[in-house]
Amino acid sequence: MNETREDQQPDRGRQIPPLLAGAARPGHFDELRGQLLSVAHESAQETSESLADASALSGDWRDFFEQIDAKNPLDLNHQLTSLQRQIRDNGVTYNVYSDDGGPQRPWSLDLFPLLIDPTCWQKIEAGVRQRMRLLESIMSDVYGPQTLLEQGMLPPALVQGHPGYLRAMQGVRPVGGTYLHIAAFDLAHGPDGNWWVIGQRTQAPSGLGYLLENRLAISSQFPQAFQNMRVQRLAATYRALMDSLKLLSPAGSNSHLVLLTPGPYNETYFEHAFLARYLGLTLVEGSDLVVRREHVYLKTLKGLVPVHGLLKRVDDEYLDPLEQRPDSTLGVPGLLQAIRAGNVLVANAPGSAFLESPALLGFLPALSEHLIQEELQLPSLPTWWCGEASAMQEALAQLSACVVKPTYPGSVAQGSFNAVLGRALSPAALDQWEKRIQDNPDWHTVQRYLPLSQMPTWPPSASAAAATQKPPQVSMRSVVLRVFAVSDGTQSWRVLPGGLARVASPSSEVASMQRGGSSADVWALTGGEVDQTTLLLPNFTPAALAQRKRMVTSRAAENLFWLGRYTERAENAIRLARLTLECLNGEERSSEPLLDWLSQMAVSNTLVLPDVPPAGLSRRVFERSLIAGLSSSTGATSVGYYLRALKQAGASVRERLSQEHWRILIRAEEQLFSRCAEPIVARDFSHVEALQILRDSSDHMAAITGAQTDRMTRDDGWRLLSIGRHIERLSFLANALFCGFDTGSIESDGGFDAMLSLFDSTITFHAQFQQNRDLPALIDLLVLDRDNPRSLNWVAHTLRGRLAKLAGSEPGQLSALSLRVPDPNRHGLAPLCETKPREQDESGSVNGQQDYYFALNELMLQCSAASNKVSDAISTTYFTHSAQAKTRKTAP
Repeated sequence: MNETREDQQPDRGRQIPPLLAGAARPGHFDELRGQLLSVAHESAQETSESLADASALSGDWRDFFEQIDAKNPLDLNHQLTSLQRQIRDNGVTYNVYSDDGGPQRPWSLDLFPLLIDPTCWQKIEAGVRQRMRLLESIMSDVYGPQTLLEQGMLPPALVQGHPGYLRAMQGVRPVGGTYLHIAAFDLAHGPDGNWWVIGQRTQAPSGLGYLLENRLAISSQFPQAFQNMRVQRLAATYRALMDSLKLLSPAGSNSHLVLLTPGPYNETYFEHAFLARYLGLTLVEGSDLVVRREHVYLKTLKGLVPVHGLLKRVDDEYLDPLEQRPDSTLGVPGLLQAIRAGNVLVANAPGSAFLESPALLGFLPALSEHLIQEELQLPSLPTWWCGEASAMQEALAQLSACVVKPTYPGSVAQGSFNAVLGRALSPAALDQWEKRIQDNPDWHTVQRYLPLSQMPTWPPSASAAAATQKPPQVSMRSVVLRVFAVSDGTQSWRVLPGGLARVASPSSEVASMQRGGSSADVWALTGGEVDQTTLLLPNFTPAALAQRKRMVTSRAAENLFWLGRYTERAENAIRLARLTLECLNGEERSSEPLLDWLSQMAVSNTLVLPDVPPAGLSRRVFERSLIAGLSSSTGATSVGYYLRALKQAGASVRERLSQEHWRILIRAEEQLFSRCAEPIVARDFSHVEALQILRDSSDHMAAITGAQTDRMTRDDGWRLLSIGRHIERLSFLANALFCGFDTGSIESDGGFDAMLSLFDSTITFHAQFQQNRDLPALIDLLVLDRDNPRSLNWVAHTLRGRLAKLAGSEPGQLSALSLRVPDPNRHGLAPLCETKPREQDESGSVNGQQDYYFALNELMLQCSAASNKVSDAISTTYFTHSAQAKTRKTAP
């Protein structure tokens, strides 16, 4: 493994740019130079001379930096800034909503890729493929005859004592005969030049989506180098995985596959959505699936659709609350029984978590020779499970040179803890750990410490170094390579060329994203032809075409419905807040009917709390309360609340939104809260500053509604989004009109103009009626005009049509739910303009307007009531499924 190609030998006859003069720490393999640096030197002069001897780059790295012309630090700074902006704009995150209400953490990606030469990659590939065969054999035996346990080659405590071992799957042969369809192996490049296996993931390995995003981002930054250096492509491996899953599933090539995710609160949810979109899978949560008669079905708007295969990203213990954790809301009740019945393929088969125990690594060399009659091509680090007395004594004797790891990671009942580096412990701490291990030896595994190799990175601090006139250099950081193997047919696997590199933070030797590390793209170079395979299928059969039509799950439909509702609520809140602030500081600020109308509208739409004095009593207090509520997420649910709810609804259907759509959702929410939190604003900002914030938010909403209108497919999911928007608009406009007439505000010049502004119809009205302020003209435009998208007639007509289309009605026919929406067109202009004298109260006074528009007000009340009734009916009809729900067949 430690051979080096002739063209990889350091070129000592050439000078390298000063920015590449950084070197790995002594004792670590230097990826940039392809060699190990000395562990210690006698003096600073000797250190300098040693680095000078090692300063020539290895062949592939030299080619890379020549291709990108890495001489000017300013160019690299610019590319790093461009890369960070691209990651942020694409919405790539590592912990979507993991912090409740907190900001998202952008995915961290280094500028330089990790380069692996063809000879080295061939050995990694062969070793990983061999290990897949070994792990598959272990799974087959453990859930089959269990000869390894009987012969003592595997301790029962590491298998049956592991919380990841599922007795419910004992004796069950998975559909297609393959247990492991995807596995990840963490490799470290040691000081001796060998790649060592330090861990493996089989339960729900993460990284397949992030490495795709890394590849797209880095290849776009260095397109010439990517093309000229013959980097092997990734698509063929993903294509092989999808073909294999379909081949092994119960319905064969016509199988319906889904990707099961824990949901948007999971830290890697972005990857789930990205991977589902790339592979053409339906992204589902546990609540989207239901088991009927030992078969799995997907709940959709059209009924229950059979599911034949699940690519799961949910840990095994949460898969089935009937047989595992009863408190799990992430799984599917009855799923394990469906698996046992052979009616659904799950990748990977439940029960593989025990393979992830670090203690197992110490037993793999002997198991390999026993099960597949081969020595391991990729060595594992020396590992001792302290549950064996002899192994514990051997481990304790060298504890200061090792790493202590939990035997059962993540298990609270079995003493899980974070790995501890022996060399970082004091003598007293070592004694404490030695006692701890002796008290519970089964819980502890000791592994030999391996100095990780270090690769070049270009950190953001390079910009600061340039500003202080210090010569900026690459920063060498420790790296771990995660390599993926995927199924390629029955008992066959292929290795994805490349992988995901995890890079440690500058102050750490632990390459972990949770501890502030970052990632890097991995370029597996080839000396042969570059595979040009694509996931685009050239020819579709009718069955395949039918299968690829996007299904709308009930959960996605409900989230889209609320995405539409929160879009309209946010837009209405912004429009009403702007109008209120403008009127409070305009020429009509002393008009009592106008102030009364604005106060009632602000309270009914929760822009201010009910106990705030109305604008007519205390204009200044009312204005301050309205401004303070803009960014409130509790109490007054104003603009900020709706923008945050809008973003959360969008996150739940992230896979259905374009990058531009998602980016503007993020930007709208972040900018409003950040600007309202600025010191000058948080202290006490004027209506002028508030209006500017609202104008900018209005611009964001225009972009969001444009994306929803023009950049989303007109399927049933989009129809529900549109229905949600029109339900909110119908209710808001009807209430605004009713309140305007009830308070008499509409009869004042200021109230008349304010109503037109709220309906966004000022330009249209003046174009048709000039400066006329006749109420019949206003009623005609805002109630009956079928060409005005803000009129009640247009909104009701559109809503009735969307509901009919959703119900599958014939063209021109309305559904029963459509008929619940009032039809303003049934009322002519004359009846709506008829008035009746308002009754006097006991004191002889009249509240509000003198004349009462009876028919118009009744229509407003009907529209408002219909909005609530239609919303409830939609939830009952489309978002839940009873046991008698109909089943739609998609494949024979």
